[in-house]
Amino acid sequence: MTKLLRSTSLRLALAYAALFVVSSILLIGLLWWTTAGYLERETDAVIAADVRAIGDRLKDFGVPGAIQTVNERVLADTDQKAIYLLTDPLLNPLAGNLDAWPLKIGRTPGWYEMDLVYENHLHATRLLHVVLPGDFQLIIGRDVQERIAMRALFLRGVVWAVVAAFLLAVVGGLMIRRVVLRRIETINRTAGAIMQGDLGRRVALQGGDDEFDHLALTINKMLDQIQQLVEGVRNVSNAVAHDLRTPLAELRARLEALLREKPAAERMLDEVGEAVADIDRLIGTFNALLRLAEVDSGLQRAGFTKVDLKPLMEDVAELYGPSAEAKGISLRQDIAADLQVDGDPYLLAQAVGNLLDNAVKYTPAGGTIALALKAGEDGYCRIGVSDSGPGIPEAERALVTRRFYRGDLSRSTSGAGLGLSLVEAVVRLHGGRLALTDNSPGLMAVISLPLPSMNSN
Repeated sequence: MTKLLRSTSLRLALAYAALFVVSSILLIGLLWWTTAGYLERETDAVIAADVRAIGDRLKDFGVPGAIQTVNERVLADTDQKAIYLLTDPLLNPLAGNLDAWPLKIGRTPGWYEMDLVYENHLHATRLLHVVLPGDFQLIIGRDVQERIAMRALFLRGVVWAVVAAFLLAVVGGLMIRRVVLRRIETINRTAGAIMQGDLGRRVALQGGDDEFDHLALTINKMLDQIQQLVEGVRNVSNAVAHDLRTPLAELRARLEALLREKPAAERMLDEVGEAVADIDRLIGTFNALLRLAEVDSGLQRAGFTKVDLKPLMEDVAELYGPSAEAKGISLRQDIAADLQVDGDPYLLAQAVGNLLDNAVKYTPAGGTIALALKAGEDGYCRIGVSDSGPGIPEAERALVTRRFYRGDLSRSTSGAGLGLSLVEAVVRLHGGRLALTDNSPGLMAVISLPLPSMNSN
């Protein structure tokens, strides 16, 4: 029982039931005030008007006038619900439809509600006792038996309505609890499966586009990111073990050969230089991996600012211009102005630089590279780098962004296979997309980045 009471869903259900009952009581109370209360106020107003009229007749025409007015009103009472009694100072009846002065009233003026016998029947009445000039006593009232019966009926109805409202509220609250628990249990099962190692499990959507579906979408996106990071770590570990083992083994063999052969000083210096170059390549690979880890962690978002893409791309093109010119490659630029994105300028420059570096590296002499920037109609801007090189086979385009992956055409060139991986990570960090398509001939790499107006939505 204690565990059940600690349930948030049960507490919400009970709170819902209490709120439903309170609101029902308030609604019924308002209904009572506007009906029964209105009738009571009308009855009191009629009684008070009769008192003023009889008092005015007594003042203007004396006791005979007051007696005549009382008798006229008794005769005019067709529904026999009016009560009149005018007495002298000694409480002897002078006019009216009561035979004697009610003992429960005494001589104290004011409003009274009591059961009164008149017309040979016991009636619930509401009476007003006033003292007229000359110490004449006047009682005027109304038979409220029907109103009392209606009040009792109404109160019974209120009790049953509250009971029904409470039961309906409890049932409704339990239904809400059941729905909430079912959706939460779906999330719990998914989390449990992921804890058991099934990283591909996702929270099922109900298709209602409600808050739980929105929460499920957010959780699924988070799980996608976690799975990608975990698989990235696993792939990096495997790739590091596979791709760095060979160069380390070669470096060790080279140094071991130097120790064993003890060559001349000039050759030894050459071999040491080669070994240092190998070590620099290994350090470069580790630095690239660390850079990728920083990008994947998302910490770089803290440094996001408004980035004007035109000067950034012009600087990158200027950096790689001499390399392209040295190979006789034409580097064309078609860069639109006044395009800004939210991002890290250094990461964006490195991503575009990696694409240009690959284009220069694989484009043959006399080829062409095009660097373009334009705005799309879908709220994204496009950064395109196209070349006239050998391109990437369609079957490999989905693989080249994996870390350390190198296609058949790139095995003869230097590199660690991390350039496009970094580009893809930077683009993903900025909420964009990287697409690799055929340029016929060559490769076209297109980075799509959301413009600030889209980010704000």
